[in-house]
Amino acid sequence: MNLDQALQTYIEESRALLADMEAHLLRLEREPAEPDTLNALFRAAHTIKGSAGLFGLDPIVSFTHGVENLLDCLRAGEMLLSGEIVELLLRARDHMSLLIATVAEAGEAAGADLRAQGDALERALRETLGGDVAGGVPAQAPDPVIASGGGQIDGDVWQISLAFGGEVLRNGLDPISFIRHLATIGEIVAFSTHCPDMPPLAEMDPESCYLACEIGLKTGADKRAIEDVFDFMRDDCELHIMPPASLLPASLERITHARGPEDRVGDILVEAEVVTAREVDAALARQEAAGAGEARPALGEVLIHQGDAPKAAVDAALAKQREIREHKVAEARFIRVHADKLDALINLVGELVIAGASAALIARRANDAALVEASSVVSRLVEEIRDNALTLRMVEIGETFNRFHRVVRDVARELGKDIALEIRGAETELDKTVVEKIADPLTHLVRNAMDHGIEPAETRIARGKPARGTVLLSAHHDSGSIVIEVQDDGGGLNRERILRKAVERGLVAPSATLSDPEVFNLIFEPGFSTAEQVTNLSGRGVGMDVVRRNIEALRGSVEIASREGTGTTIRIRLPLTLAIIDGFLTRVGAASFVIPLDMVLECLELTAQSTAAARGRAYIDLRGEVLPFIRLREHFQQDGDAARRENVVVVHCAGRKAGLVVDELLGEHQTVIKPLGKLFQNIQGISGSTILGSGEVALILDVPSLLQRTISQEASALAALTDGAR
Repeated sequence: MNLDQALQTYIEESRALLADMEAHLLRLEREPAEPDTLNALFRAAHTIKGSAGLFGLDPIVSFTHGVENLLDCLRAGEMLLSGEIVELLLRARDHMSLLIATVAEAGEAAGADLRAQGDALERALRETLGGDVAGGVPAQAPDPVIASGGGQIDGDVWQISLAFGGEVLRNGLDPISFIRHLATIGEIVAFSTHCPDMPPLAEMDPESCYLACEIGLKTGADKRAIEDVFDFMRDDCELHIMPPASLLPASLERITHARGPEDRVGDILVEAEVVTAREVDAALARQEAAGAGEARPALGEVLIHQGDAPKAAVDAALAKQREIREHKVAEARFIRVHADKLDALINLVGELVIAGASAALIARRANDAALVEASSVVSRLVEEIRDNALTLRMVEIGETFNRFHRVVRDVARELGKDIALEIRGAETELDKTVVEKIADPLTHLVRNAMDHGIEPAETRIARGKPARGTVLLSAHHDSGSIVIEVQDDGGGLNRERILRKAVERGLVAPSATLSDPEVFNLIFEPGFSTAEQVTNLSGRGVGMDVVRRNIEALRGSVEIASREGTGTTIRIRLPLTLAIIDGFLTRVGAASFVIPLDMVLECLELTAQSTAAARGRAYIDLRGEVLPFIRLREHFQQDGDAARRENVVVVHCAGRKAGLVVDELLGEHQTVIKPLGKLFQNIQGISGSTILGSGEVALILDVPSLLQRTISQEASALAALTDGAR
């Protein structure tokens, strides 16, 4: 076994379990009386602790044991769940995460600060338990008395069947001493003896033991502790321990929630503490002795026959066995692949796309019909490989969204506000790389919405709003992009205050006429803030400019819609993938440009009549609809005269349409996105580049920024026209 690889697997699985623990704790805060959630919490902590023990991670084992004790008391109903306990468990969960991170990043023991934090949390856990930890050694009778004769064994008493072997006395063992020792872990409430193997008096051997007994024991110890009493004579006796009837519901519950990797009935019963490993071994030996074939009894039948397990528990274990096997079949369809391997595959597919385009171009130039046909088949297969490879990196954004339950809870407490988080479209998929890089900008936007957007409860009630504010995170697909929205039902943005602040800082001329979106976008300027006071969360003017910069680095855009007194929506638009897209290839002069195909609606000829009708303005009449357009030749300052016949590619984004005027339409093109160098990465209207089959470099257009530029130009022209009319 590769221990380093196994440890890495443990770290990854533990992080997933810790994420589950956080979600379960936040759910418990809303629904305290949810037993399934408590059981799931306990299983997660138990799995982390158990697996840590395999790698000798003692700090994790020790600390998680205290968490496990508290959870066990809660699910047993010995303590009532409160907000303080949830808070303590969340802090404990965070500490477990730090311990695991220490193993993952440094591979060494925790530092002094981390140990001190753990000690403080362990003290808090013990104080919360009050010292009454379930499963401890119960009060013991100072002078146990063994009663002879029968006794009525009720439903709260362990039933122990004990038959001493014939060699016990010869081996120097005293049967009565073991029974006295048994009395030290509980109270013997019933005791009866019988001698089923006693021979006639004339045949008796005074050195042989023929004693057997039935014992009723009332104790808080578990089955393994009772079995350990007879550890020194285990090979010289036959022992069967039947748990009390009162423990059966708890045993069935543990069987139902067993999560061990084994699907054997014996292992399930051992994990649920219904039987011990020794009892299973003895049952297996008896099963083996029975031979093979149809006459061979099942393990569960042997355990029932021996009196080691109740039939109800065995039936539950068999049901759990079927469930585990079905789950294994489902799990067999999934494998864990390192992200670097996926990235390498995507890169190779990208190179294959470029090579395929080059082969197709050579085939057309050779004018060989068979070669063109073969090249077409290869191109189709490459396209299918590309689509399937890209889906390997697509993940649901819900995993990122769910992290914000904790963020909203903690920030709301810090601000003293009552705020709920709603999530929509969690199943929306996008590239894993995009998901990883969008988490930080979203965190800042959510915290900003809670701090500046949502008002205190008194203000909300005075405005006729519910006392509880709401932050909505949503995602959906639109035109080959994913749209993520952060929406709050707070006070909205104050347009006049933003404009006044912008004028004070010299960002806007006092006489400037700005639209609402232009005014709202001023909050993305570096150092811009309208907060009246600085808080721990925001108000220093640092962050929103970083948010926009990070989003634009992902070839995305961000826009704001707000109504004062109603709320604010910040809309982020991102590409679905950063690797390969379907594009529409065009040419302007000697330069080639690729337009994302999902944004292309139609293509049409820019006729002389259309240009004349516009009277020099940058728009045309598209079937009764005004369509603004931008000439790419002018925008990118291409040399040479315009083509005799120009074309308009009609594109759309975020519900808006515009036209891009080009010289030549070259058709669809599989586009492998190559990043621009640092020198060119801030060019407006360009999101990347690609390599054509001919070896030329084509630029990929950033349609959202081009649309924004077109609309802004039209708005400025309209404003100038209006001012001239005045």
